[in-house]
Amino acid sequence: MTRRLLVIGIGAGAPGHLTLQAIEAINRAEVFFLLDKSEAAAELVAAREAILKAHRRAPWRVARLASPKRRAEAHIHGGARTPARETTYRADVADWHSARAALLAPLIEAELPEDGVGALLVWGDPALYDSTLRVLEAVRATLPLAIEVVPGISAVQALTTAHGLVLNEVGAKVVLTTGRRVLEDFSREGTTVVMLDDGTGLAALIAREAEVPPAGAAPLHIWWGAYLGMEGELLMSGPLAQVGPQILRQRAEAREKRGWIMDVWLVREPKF
Repeated sequence: MTRRLLVIGIGAGAPGHLTLQAIEAINRAEVFFLLDKSEAAAELVAAREAILKAHRRAPWRVARLASPKRRAEAHIHGGARTPARETTYRADVADWHSARAALLAPLIEAELPEDGVGALLVWGDPALYDSTLRVLEAVRATLPLAIEVVPGISAVQALTTAHGLVLNEVGAKVVLTTGRRVLEDFSREGTTVVMLDDGTGLAALIAREAEVPPAGAAPLHIWWGAYLGMEGELLMSGPLAQVGPQILRQRAEAREKRGWIMDVWLVREPKF
């Protein structure tokens, strides 16, 4: 028999974000594996517990480990992107994934019987800027696993619905990128959505737009959200030049207060 692991997208944090498919999957699992970053662990574990209490019909068991820390170097955020920095960045991410897999594999083997069903509860959607599926591929190199993925409401969906937005403009493209790539990937020809930004990407875009505004272009508009679907949700929107610096201050204050932050933003030329 092969162990089965359900990778369940749980949305942005609210118990109401779960789909019927996710609820069914939660009730199939025998044990839930948690691998959280230490600075956010208490609050994020509590959010997962609230989801299980809301939707799990039978008692459950949790197997938990602290996630290994990822190297925080200048090549991750900020500064010019060069081939050497990219090589180092990708190597660091691969090392981090390997370290997580090395912790998770023995935990799964010890806590889940060979014919058992376990689960990982993943923020947002497992396919969108989340490392869980890559980590589990590394786990499968040493431990046979059947993996089943359940989609979830992504942070992008939570952001657009919170602001009452349509993600795409008619006939225009949508660019989905990260804070470290925003200056390279940003396009005025549609909507740019930015995830995994520590604030440096937003600050860099504000600075560039202030220095070299395109001739005849309309001022950019930003929509930002943090802790979407959770207690203390933060939302701000408005012209980038005016609201952007306010968002950076609000973001820094929120991170200082809670010890962690999950946020996402999108920017485009307004059509109103």
